[in-house]
Amino acid sequence: MLYTYKECMEKWSSNYQIRKQIAAGNLFQIEKGLYSDVADVSTLAIISAKYPKAIFTMDSAFYYHGLTDVIPDGYHIATGKHSIYLSDKRIRQYYIPSDILHIGAIKMTRRDAAIRIYDKERMLIELLRYKNKLPFDYYKEILGNYRSLIYALDIERIQEYAATFPKPKMISEALEAEVF
Repeated sequence: MLYTYKECMEKWSSNYQIRKQIAAGNLFQIEKGLYSDVADVSTLAIISAKYPKAIFTMDSAFYYHGLTDVIPDGYHIATGKHSIYLSDKRIRQYYIPSDILHIGAIKMTRRDAAIRIYDKERMLIELLRYKNKLPFDYYKEILGNYRSLIYALDIERIQEYAATFPKPKMISEALEAEVF
């Protein structure tokens, strides 16, 4: 289990006790301010613990939902439009307006990490919104996978999401032309 420095202080009450736990091998410092009771922690769990308000999106979400087999080049996360820049080199940050940031955010367990991620319906909207910024083959692969699982998706939710995003007419037309 991962612990923040604050959680360690609540549990052991002093820096001395924390260092004592580390020396005894009961606690491991993973990164600055992040500790674990096991030595080997996945990077996904670290990113999730380090940035608890961030939501996995784009390449990461497509991969974790099984819509592509292309392993992302980093961890793609969405934050509020006015969030500070995250200087972590492992992260690709997307700034999302606060009125649509939490639409479709769910919790998913992946390996040893509980992550916040956009659901498949929201990711379909994101796929259509960022169509021109994605490589054509990558876009077609993901779109083809969406077409094969169209009956498992919540169509009403997709339409609700489309109506709340900027340029709803463009999104609705793309849904009709390419997906349904």
